[in-house]
Amino acid sequence: MTLCLHFRGYKRFFRRTTLETSDYLKDDCLIMNCTVGVVRTRLEGPKQYSISVPPSDMGWGFKELLESESGCDIDFQVGDETFRAHKLILAARSPVFRAQFFGLVGDPNMDKVVVKDVDPLIFKAMLLFIYTDKLPDAHEITGSTSMCTSTNMVQHLLAVSDLYNLDRLKLLCEAKLCEELSAENVATTLALAEQHQCMQLKAICLKFAANPANLGAVMQSEGFRHLEESCPSMLCELLKTLASGDENSSLLSGRKRSGSSLLGVDLADGAPAESANPNGRRLRRRF
Repeated sequence: MTLCLHFRGYKRFFRRTTLETSDYLKDDCLIMNCTVGVVRTRLEGPKQYSISVPPSDMGWGFKELLESESGCDIDFQVGDETFRAHKLILAARSPVFRAQFFGLVGDPNMDKVVVKDVDPLIFKAMLLFIYTDKLPDAHEITGSTSMCTSTNMVQHLLAVSDLYNLDRLKLLCEAKLCEELSAENVATTLALAEQHQCMQLKAICLKFAANPANLGAVMQSEGFRHLEESCPSMLCELLKTLASGDENSSLLSGRKRSGSSLLGVDLADGAPAESANPNGRRLRRRF
């Protein structure tokens, strides 16, 4: 019987006796530096070919469906205008519509709804959002490019989004109002944020209005008089925000003054160019 042994390894390995007498062993400890290489099973080079995929046009398709009125099964009477829509799409987007059409007290056979206290243009903008998932353009809705018109539309749209529990639309309106914030509209936007529990927008409005550079113009605006009448509690919060800003400024100035007195020198009195630091050392300034 023949016994075949296959020895594997590296022929330049240290022998134990050689290692023990070498300089690599320090206090019976050996530090080894290993370099590890990874061999991939396939080559991964730059991709030379690709297929371009266009962005989703689902919103555009639903918008066309709304505008064509194809398959509509519900009419909304808003003021003097009538808007046609699809109950299933509305119910999928708004919990309020879902309860109204398919809830325990809803009527799935309902074919007409009268909407009160909502401007027709604002209701149209809300429908466009429901079908496209995008904040409607003010020019597309009102035909005006005025910033004032845009802000006014978004303010009303925020109120309607809260009414129909459209949380994403509400957040989009908050972001848009934040972008368009000015001394003329910050007071009305602040009152709106308080009324509809928009905490982020409210905090931004308070900081903007409490800024000494803006406060004078804000108090002269018509919106501020409306704020005084509709939300007098906001005046107290505005004062608190203003006082908080003043305290922070005073604290910062106090720190600067204390730092200057700590490290400064009184050259006019002939004092030596030395001062104490918090660690008890003496610091000498060079001139």
